[in-house]
Amino acid sequence: MGKNKKRLTTSSGAPVGDNQNSITAGNRGPVLLQDVHLLEKLAHFDRERIPERVVHAKGAGAYGYFEVTNDEISKYTKADFLNEKGKRTPMFIRFSTVAGELGSADTVRDPRGFAVKFYTQEGNYDLVGNNTPIFFIRDAIKFPDFIHTQKRNPQTNLKDKNAVWDFWSQSPESMHQITYLHGDRGIPATYRHMNGYGSHTYKWVNEEGEAFWVKYHFISDQGVKGLDVDLADELAGTNPDYHTEDLFNAIEAGDYPSWTLYVQIIPFEDYKTYKWDLFDVTKTVSQKDYPRIEVGKMVLNRNPQNYFAEVEQAALSPAHFVPGIEASPDKMLQGRLFSYSDTQRYRLGVNHEQLPVNRPIVETNNYQRAGAMQYGQQVSPINYEPNRYDEEPKEDASVDINPFEVEGQADSVPYDSSDHYTQAGDLYRLMSHDEQDRLVQNFVDHMKPVTINEIKLRQIGHFYKADPDLGTRVAEGLGLEVPAEVKNEATE
Repeated sequence: MGKNKKRLTTSSGAPVGDNQNSITAGNRGPVLLQDVHLLEKLAHFDRERIPERVVHAKGAGAYGYFEVTNDEISKYTKADFLNEKGKRTPMFIRFSTVAGELGSADTVRDPRGFAVKFYTQEGNYDLVGNNTPIFFIRDAIKFPDFIHTQKRNPQTNLKDKNAVWDFWSQSPESMHQITYLHGDRGIPATYRHMNGYGSHTYKWVNEEGEAFWVKYHFISDQGVKGLDVDLADELAGTNPDYHTEDLFNAIEAGDYPSWTLYVQIIPFEDYKTYKWDLFDVTKTVSQKDYPRIEVGKMVLNRNPQNYFAEVEQAALSPAHFVPGIEASPDKMLQGRLFSYSDTQRYRLGVNHEQLPVNRPIVETNNYQRAGAMQYGQQVSPINYEPNRYDEEPKEDASVDINPFEVEGQADSVPYDSSDHYTQAGDLYRLMSHDEQDRLVQNFVDHMKPVTINEIKLRQIGHFYKADPDLGTRVAEGLGLEVPAEVKNEATE
């Protein structure tokens, strides 16, 4: 062996003498139990897979930076990484589909995850959104049921259109999202050619303690492009990793994709009087009412070196806030604050934030101890607080959350608004005639496999309430008629 060549070793660092032949009794065997190199290889191989994410299993990731371009953002938030024009913050992003498994196709009709981790000087801030500004449901208690309908039938192990449309037709709050999803943006051309949204309303707090509500919009500098349905179906079979490949190749070639971040700033008291509930994630907030303000630019310029270590083990959670950015009462967000971190505890272990891709760039100081795969960063013998030792970590009241008032009685209650149709109808009417034609055809094609007419008719009723033209055209495409009671209700 040449002196400049790397020696093959075991995981404990011992050099390996023969990696082609196991240790056997003679040339025919059997294999001896003392072949610890063989045992280690097989044992490690048997454990190479970890549980995939229940949602957002298939994805791609990249590193880059975020640079502030507006020196007035500090008027609205005391977040350190946003307080100065020209300030750059390293970041990581993971794009993904929602419903498919780890080996599923990139080019299916599905929302795309748009999850950004900012490595700030005050800890990691994760903005975990989608490429759609709204969502299917608005209360986290419905999320497990919703995702079950998007996964495989527990008996047949096949995708189940009856379940999909049964749930949607009995959850009319989904109308806005499914209209968006079945439009031209429902299958992005690439990850580079789609926008990203925080979807939820969040709260910003400035140095004076003044609070604002905020909506995030990442607008693609490459433009927004959709994929033709037939081409998407073809790519799903011939190149199921099409979006993953495109992102990697673009960055590798130096064609760095970028997005401009805008926010809608909403005065705090407006939540009491605005025409839509600001905390209902199935609704958008009009840019006419609250224009977008530019914040900065995100640029992706580095590919991961190891997909498993840096993308599969990336753990992003909307619970990762920094001072100046806080949660809103949004019921869907409130559930995600727990669930996203908890799924990573299950997949990766309680110490997953010590992994390089998840580790903050600042020192962490707390009294959490032990657990699987603990690196041992916490070396102090003091593992409790409060304590008498001034050199040990202490709480800082200056970064406590901004107080907010609550009202009403504790009960299982829905949002006040039951108007699930106006914004979905407005979206349909904003489309060109060609876009409307494609939307109707996408609905028809997606609903044709449904074998229960009751489900189809119920959903047609929702379409009709959003816009009579939409409901009538989908009904005709399915060889059905709009239910008479729906028409009568619309004319009353």
